[in-house]
Amino acid sequence: MSTELLLKRITSSPDICHGKPCIRGLRYPVESLLELLSGESSEADILEDYPDLEPEDLKAAHAYAARLARVKRLEPLPAA
Repeated sequence: MSTELLLKRITSSPDICHGKPCIRGLRYPVESLLELLSGESSEADILEDYPDLEPEDLKAAHAYAARLARVKRLEPLPAA
């Protein structure tokens, strides 16, 4: 699956998890999955604990993190 298709699994809505990026509109914030993946949980453990997640969802979390890591600098937004 291409990176662009994986990134389409990442959604953001103000009504779900306060607008944080989540997996497929579910209440699984990408940051939580990345924390699990960086800890002692294996992908198999996560998928077993959260049966509504799919292997591609974890790949999408990785793709999202990689996209964020490519940002070279942040530009401050003007005050409204």
